[in-house]
Amino acid sequence: MPTIEKRGKNSFRARVSVMEHGKQKQVTKTFATKSEAKIWAHQQEVLKGKGKNIAKREDTFADFFETWVYTVKRNDVRTATFINYERTVTIVRSLFKDIKISNLDDLVVQMKIDEYGETHSRKTTTEVLLKIRTAIHYAYARGLLDNDFGSLVKTRGKELEKRNKALSMNDMKTLRNYLLSHTEDEFNIIALIALETGARRGEILGLKPDDISSNGIHINRSISPTNDDTRLKTAKSKRTVAITDEVYTIIRSVQPKSNGYLFDPDGFKQSQRLKKLLAKLELPNTTFHGLRDTIASFLFSNDIRLDYVSKMLGHSNLQTTMNYYLELMPEKKHQQEADALNLLSSLSD
Repeated sequence: MPTIEKRGKNSFRARVSVMEHGKQKQVTKTFATKSEAKIWAHQQEVLKGKGKNIAKREDTFADFFETWVYTVKRNDVRTATFINYERTVTIVRSLFKDIKISNLDDLVVQMKIDEYGETHSRKTTTEVLLKIRTAIHYAYARGLLDNDFGSLVKTRGKELEKRNKALSMNDMKTLRNYLLSHTEDEFNIIALIALETGARRGEILGLKPDDISSNGIHINRSISPTNDDTRLKTAKSKRTVAITDEVYTIIRSVQPKSNGYLFDPDGFKQSQRLKKLLAKLELPNTTFHGLRDTIASFLFSNDIRLDYVSKMLGHSNLQTTMNYYLELMPEKKHQQEADALNLLSSLSD
């Protein structure tokens, strides 16, 4: 049976006995009134009757999150993704500190996410929240939470200016012409492949001579700057992307390195080199992902089918490409809406 102890003028401590690993353990919580203490103690007894592990509910959420990352997610995700989870452990510890699982609810998590969003972009904040939501769902499945409230928490981070902006068609042409005429520098060939195929930087650095044929470049692996894992981002990332005869000839001229790859990672400084090149050509700044956006925008604007672009980019599903399309081509969305309304209106003619 639970016990209630008076702990001062306006303090009452409720104590509940639980069994953990075959040993008796006391779970306690202090309240301002005796009635609150009784309600809590009764709730804990009910949870015990349902087989819930109320002792573990007194662990901090930060401890639980770290344990979950290293025991569950380690074997669920790619090495590169796991590194992101490890970084999130530090973020969760900084945000939640000593907050116990038993004190966690959607309002507490929302407050912490809002706090994080004050100094981070909406995209980054969303990525952190998604990991926290997954941990909350796991805690609920384990009986450590009464509700799976993660979906109630929303991201309200800052909307920062997008870094990987697509180049205009004129700027794309200027950059492409320069890269084609300066292939003596292997960096320019890497940038050319990115601009022509939409391949990710790691996928280009992972190319070997056998991956190049008259049919295109065969993407089978990806090189990471943080680990030795060469697995691709998704199963659909393994693909063949067609290239022009001109680009095929250029790639074939590259001498493989001693490790079997076509290109030297060069300390993974390609982003810095791209920035300098764009400044030299007096073109707007973008990233390697921006080159991927550029070829996608070029194809979308010329009405190339979504399923073709999806396969070329290695998206996991067509919905990802559709979201990509709507982000890059908002004016197309508005035009299609107008066309659809005109069609409906024509029915009454």
